[in-house]
Amino acid sequence: MGLLMAVATAFATVGSVRVARHHVNNAADLSALAAARLALFDPEGACVRAAELAAQNGVQLTRCEINDEVADVWTALSISLPVVGTRTVTGRSRAGPAEVSPRQEQ
Repeated sequence: MGLLMAVATAFATVGSVRVARHHVNNAADLSALAAARLALFDPEGACVRAAELAAQNGVQLTRCEINDEVADVWTALSISLPVVGTRTVTGRSRAGPAEVSPRQEQ
């Protein structure tokens, strides 16, 4: 019975970490997109908006950089795991305009 509980706890821990990783990466993606949208018009406000969006998604924006039109953001989420204690899961995402290749004339 003890072995079964240990295996079940291990699976639950791995599952929790995977869910947290997806959550923090999704929040980073959304925050980067929001920051990139404002990067040209309001570079200072872009990181503020990214932080607001990250907070609304339950994660913390730990770093935000705007370089030209590209937003680069880092997010973090603290999770509590059985046996190992509290750990921090981090995510990173970049967003900016797609480069459009010139039209080829025929």
